[in-house]
Amino acid sequence: MAGVPPEACAYALARYSRSPDSIRDSLAWVRTHDSSRFLDSFYFQYGHASIADLGHVVLCLEGISEIAATEAEDEQLWDGQARSSRYQDFGKARAVTPPEFDAAQAADYQEATQALLAAYRTTHDAVFAHLCGKLPKPEAMKQDTYERNLAARAFDVARYFLPCGIPTGVGQVVSIRTLERQIRRMKTSEYGEIRALADEMATACAERPDCAWDETAANAPLAPTLAKYVQEDTHLRRSRADLTVWAAQNLPPRAGALEETGVDLLKPADTPADIVATLLYPVTDRPYRELYEIARAMSDAQRREAIDTACASRTRHDELLREFRGGLYVYDIVMDIGAYRDLHRHRRCHQYRQAYSGKLGYSTPAAIGDAHLTAGYDAAMQLAWAAFGRLPAPGSHYLLPFAARSRFLFKMDFAEAEYIARLRSGVKGHFSYREVAWQMKQKMDELEPSLGRLIEATPPWIEDPLTR
Repeated sequence: MAGVPPEACAYALARYSRSPDSIRDSLAWVRTHDSSRFLDSFYFQYGHASIADLGHVVLCLEGISEIAATEAEDEQLWDGQARSSRYQDFGKARAVTPPEFDAAQAADYQEATQALLAAYRTTHDAVFAHLCGKLPKPEAMKQDTYERNLAARAFDVARYFLPCGIPTGVGQVVSIRTLERQIRRMKTSEYGEIRALADEMATACAERPDCAWDETAANAPLAPTLAKYVQEDTHLRRSRADLTVWAAQNLPPRAGALEETGVDLLKPADTPADIVATLLYPVTDRPYRELYEIARAMSDAQRREAIDTACASRTRHDELLREFRGGLYVYDIVMDIGAYRDLHRHRRCHQYRQAYSGKLGYSTPAAIGDAHLTAGYDAAMQLAWAAFGRLPAPGSHYLLPFAARSRFLFKMDFAEAEYIARLRSGVKGHFSYREVAWQMKQKMDELEPSLGRLIEATPPWIEDPLTR
């Protein structure tokens, strides 16, 4: 089938599964019946949610910040692509200004982001020149191919200066159900840009498409019924607020200083403790291992209280929070935001992040030292951190460069751990996530030697800079 509007497609396939008619007959039936009335009754009122998986919508989000792109992509059943910071020049862009800032704060922010982008441009040129001197062109390689490959490697280094407010574009293909969940979640965001984007996405579903393949498709809204019903996910918002208060009132003092880098791997055997630790992870700045041990030491009544706090705002229409999902293995990773943006696209695992704070410092690529750029790099980062400290959250998060480190949780089965470690450690990858992937392999070797041996990861010291 081709050219069938998403809601009509969902109606036709749902009817096809519930009648002896052929798909041709089902399509003919749908042409004479109201798809929106069907979805209104059976999806939104009666809760037949699987029906909405049968219609897919293509939506592109243009000129949004990397902050917004990250949140938009934070769906497990999501297919899409964002503009690559590894192969495109972002040096002439102007950062998206958070709506939370007043005029003076916006001016301070723009000045700081422009300083980062100036460092981005000069660093790219310097690293490119350094690589040209270090890596002569092979005779068999064309000059334009050589320069293009080295330019990409230089962007790998320069992108550490890109602020999270840098504009990007995201193209996505999602089912109506995933789109509804995505918009509802985005409506709860702490960022005004993302809440406004969610409203715009819902409105767009009720309007004629901006881009259409033919005249027929151009005249029909893509998901008008969805647009009528999609509302803020109040359970998600309230549970996060309630858990934040509960954590502040009930967790013991911190065990030690914040870890600034590294990969930790656990295989939790205590399921209730794992759920409690995962619920508390996004609302604290503590490592998962510490939270898990605290939860294991709790009484059953305390664990019940934490779980009940998370569920207190849940109605019969709400699913359990994603923190109740799990994987056999839990990777707690401190890495730079740039590496996270690349690893975030792995959908066969459950992902959680802690609030951006700037407290874990920043990463410095080895090429910065090799090219004798350390002093300028550190000076630019320190200026960015000073401006970050002057500006109020959450708008200040837009100023954090890709170099900034934060804490992220990935829960997965062994097959996904093997896939990520094997794929992301390859010589074509970015050196930052290559290091993370290699550590994932090393940690699995320590925890599960009989399984870790199956992961054919490439050590980060094996390089091929002229390969893309």
